[in-house]
Amino acid sequence: MSNEMRRLPARGDGPLSKGEIFDVLQNQRRRYVLEYLKRYDEPVELSDLAMQVAAWEYQTTVDEVTNEQKKRVYTTLQQTHLDRMEEAGIVDYDADENVITRTPHTDELTVYLEIVPGSEFPWREFYLSLGSISCAIVAALWTGLYPLTLLSGLEWATVFAATFTAAAAYHVYSGADMQLGGEEYVPDEFDR
Repeated sequence: MSNEMRRLPARGDGPLSKGEIFDVLQNQRRRYVLEYLKRYDEPVELSDLAMQVAAWEYQTTVDEVTNEQKKRVYTTLQQTHLDRMEEAGIVDYDADENVITRTPHTDELTVYLEIVPGSEFPWREFYLSLGSISCAIVAALWTGLYPLTLLSGLEWATVFAATFTAAAAYHVYSGADMQLGGEEYVPDEFDR
């Protein structure tokens, strides 16, 4: 039996185990569901959810999603993913009304949604290295090492501040496109 078809045991109200968290988050489509749900406090309709997930998956706008693309997403959400997420207690899915509602576990999982592609620069290590180099330079300044004494303490502080600020600004700028979806489908009253 495939991983996708394996059923989770029925959930209680207790905290999610790491296995349940990873089981749900291993699938991109379920991560998109969580990303969409975290934007709404009220229940969402399956058709609206499917439209936005299809737009994200096909890297297009909601207006350009084809009926076939939406249908593929809608069907797998309805037949597989939402049931699985409900079994884990992550969402409440009313199959009769085709409405999905957040649960307290939905909010627990949204902290795991930060996208970190395999090719992303390791920022934590970068900042640790930058801090270590700064400390080494400060220590060398205390000892009066010749090439470092060419700048005053205030000039070195300015270099450190400018370097950290530039790195942080670049990090923020480069992370702006790391969102799951750029354009979001917001249904209007005529779509319902």
